[in-house]
Amino acid sequence: MYLGQSVSRRRFMGGAATALGYFGLKPGGNLWAENLRASSSPATQEALDEYDAFAKISFNENPEGPSPRMMDAINMAFKYSMRYGYPDGDIQNKIAEHHGVSPDNILMGAGSGEILEVVGLTYLEAGKKVVGVEPSYAQVYEHASGIKADAITLPLNEDYSQNIPAMIRATNQNYRDVGFVYMCNPNNPTGLTESAREIRQLLDGIPEDMPVLIDEAYHHFVDHPDYATSVPYVLEGRRVIIARTFSKIYGMAGLRLGYAVAPPEMVRAMDAYAVSSISAIAKWGGVAALEDKEEERRRRETTLALRRKTTAELRAYGYDVIPSETNFFMVHTGRPVEEVGAEFRKHGILVGRPFPPMLEHLRVSVGTEEEMDRFITAFREIFPATAAIGAFGD
Repeated sequence: MYLGQSVSRRRFMGGAATALGYFGLKPGGNLWAENLRASSSPATQEALDEYDAFAKISFNENPEGPSPRMMDAINMAFKYSMRYGYPDGDIQNKIAEHHGVSPDNILMGAGSGEILEVVGLTYLEAGKKVVGVEPSYAQVYEHASGIKADAITLPLNEDYSQNIPAMIRATNQNYRDVGFVYMCNPNNPTGLTESAREIRQLLDGIPEDMPVLIDEAYHHFVDHPDYATSVPYVLEGRRVIIARTFSKIYGMAGLRLGYAVAPPEMVRAMDAYAVSSISAIAKWGGVAALEDKEEERRRRETTLALRRKTTAELRAYGYDVIPSETNFFMVHTGRPVEEVGAEFRKHGILVGRPFPPMLEHLRVSVGTEEEMDRFITAFREIFPATAAIGAFGD
């Protein structure tokens, strides 16, 4: 490929898939699969056919993939894929401008998953603990166990909200042993948010030198008037780390791009553990995503409308759905999730895994309209209608 050569969307998707592996995104519909099949072995083609046939509503990705504007930026940046020290679109400065902070407040990562691991490596010395609720994003707790640290996990409230007073008590009672406090807001897997008042209650209730990791992976979907991002606490000088990702609303799950917003001294401490192996195309795609406000708004409205439609159908059918502020929701089926997941797989649908202790609540991602229609059809075949209308509204 010549440096000045134009790369079509079709050619990019074929070349990128071959060179970089299967991303898990499908921005061009059948074009993606067509180009893969043209250069794949029969065994690979069979595996791709099986994968593509599933309705994938299990991992909270955006099924649209990168937007056209992002694809244009990725096309352009593809010519830098063979270089070290390539132009990166000034991504770190663009993120800082987006949040009204200094570039020194930004730590880049290959997805927010890397950020969460880096926080653990930085603040969980041997014997240190992370305080949080369960269920929540379990990778944080699993990573703590993997580095011989530990987790103090607390149950949710009866309404599935996070128990802020219990988190404060656990942190204060175990202060010397706690490395950091973890808050996923909105929470994964429930989709519920904690209000700005509750976040301040948490921060004001624990020692001011205690690091707090607030995971805002699903921030863009929130429509609740009491919710607010916690980024301003960084400007106040609080020991707060905000984790963000481009995987969700921007459709970059397979491209891996995320970041943390934190005080400069915390960024420097975490940077010692960061790998930050981010590709050129991910960085340029991220810059385009931040600039395309209208596309972000459209995706948000489309996702929320489809979530409301789907959850309304489930409630009308007689099933409780926890009111969500994200691109996923939890429905109480009354049956073990592992068993239910196997049933949906028979219908060609991949749904969420179990989230202990909520083992009869199924997490469902909002996919395409066609995928959600398939889900509702399968749900009606797997589950009987019930007389009890759901207790929760959306």
